[in-house]
Amino acid sequence: MDSNKIMLLILGMAIVTFIPRAIPAILADKMNFGPKTEKFLKLIPYTAMAALIFPGVLSVDTARPVIGIVGALVAAVLAWRKCPVMACVLAAIAADFLLYMFM
Repeated sequence: MDSNKIMLLILGMAIVTFIPRAIPAILADKMNFGPKTEKFLKLIPYTAMAALIFPGVLSVDTARPVIGIVGALVAAVLAWRKCPVMACVLAAIAADFLLYMFM
């Protein structure tokens, strides 16, 4: 396959994946949702974080699983306190790093 066909294929895939992501972002400002839907939409980042982090919690260090559990608890407490997602992730990383240093 020549490079022009590969570039067209990559461009086509980029467009196909961009459109479904861009449309909700553009239309979300123009739509009015009910209070329950608004609350649901605000909780999506926290549930996504939990779904991404939980599988790795117990497999971080199989010899010392407490390290992963502590990191998950730190992230869960901060998420419950409605901290930004990035703050939850960075705090969990910091807690795990400190445990690795002192255990």
